[in-house]
Amino acid sequence: MVKKLLNSGILAVVALALVAESAPAQKTAKPEPVCARAAFFEMYKPARLWAKDMLVLSVGSNEVPGIRSEGGKFPMWTAIFVSPSRRSARTFTYSVIEHGATPKGVFMGVEQAWTGATAQVQPFRIDDFQVDSDAAYQAALHKAGAWVKQHPDKPVALSLGSTSRFPSPVWFLLWGNKTSGYAVYVNAMTGTVMKGN
Repeated sequence: MVKKLLNSGILAVVALALVAESAPAQKTAKPEPVCARAAFFEMYKPARLWAKDMLVLSVGSNEVPGIRSEGGKFPMWTAIFVSPSRRSARTFTYSVIEHGATPKGVFMGVEQAWTGATAQVQPFRIDDFQVDSDAAYQAALHKAGAWVKQHPDKPVALSLGSTSRFPSPVWFLLWGNKTSGYAVYVNAMTGTVMKGN
């Protein structure tokens, strides 16, 4: 009886080992770039805990070596929030992967003094951020398409902000650089292209 139980136990162990060997290996998911709004709302949560009256000052894309950005999606995004009551600003970063000193997920920078809005840089409400980065990219590409085809090696950078020049926050998309590139503004509430080179 004991011998029978031992044999049964050995067979069970062997069977489990065979099943484990035949099971497909679990693949680690490769980090993928994300749209601005997905990253933004991850940063918004701790920013709201920091200051209940916080407003958005800017949102910007960041490149990370080894992860290709495409179609308005990037592996890293940075947002600056401000608090009028505290007269402070705080930079938050969201990254899909650890990169240098930037950890994976949300990283909150130190609180810094903020002197208030200027004509060039004005805070805006979260409700004014309606158009995501991928939609802004497609709208801008429609305008910049011919230039982009002629310069396929030029990367694009996206930044979202508000200025007295426009009635609502805008996406600023720049292929290349300011001296040799193509720039387009896209309304962040409607998705309308506002200006191109």
